[in-house]
Amino acid sequence: MAICGPKLSLCGVILSVWGIIQLSFMGIFYYFHSVALAEDLPGLNKEMSPEEFYLEVDKGYMQNAYNCWIAACLYIITLAFSGHQFWVNSRSSLRV
Repeated sequence: MAICGPKLSLCGVILSVWGIIQLSFMGIFYYFHSVALAEDLPGLNKEMSPEEFYLEVDKGYMQNAYNCWIAACLYIITLAFSGHQFWVNSRSSLRV
């Protein structure tokens, strides 16, 4: 059963593939503590001791990495749905 049309399903496939690639790489960069992403870390304030600061930075990097990987998994679900819709639409257009 086709829920979306062929153009929308193709757009969903393309956006899902891009989202999977981008979020997977961002998760990898967060996992390896990329300095370029340090300003996006949650929960940092200036009144911490150095030990607390490093602990919070480590927790922030890991939390952001897990969040990126979870979002990439959600894009995999979207890719499966969009791919299925694209397949259904291409099958129905061959019958006509």
